[in-house]
Amino acid sequence: MRAHLRRLRESGIDESMIRIDVLCGRLVQPTTYRLSQFVADPVCDADHEHSDH
Repeated sequence: MRAHLRRLRESGIDESMIRIDVLCGRLVQPTTYRLSQFVADPVCDADHEHSDH
């Protein structure tokens, strides 16, 4: 995972937008980890830009 994070940083991805998701497997599946990147909802952002507030 550290090597993958390093490659993401080197590619120019904003480090503050990277998340490590923990998928708890409980008794049936092992716990796993997944890297993801936060992406803002463009529909939500557009609504805020066009609001009258």
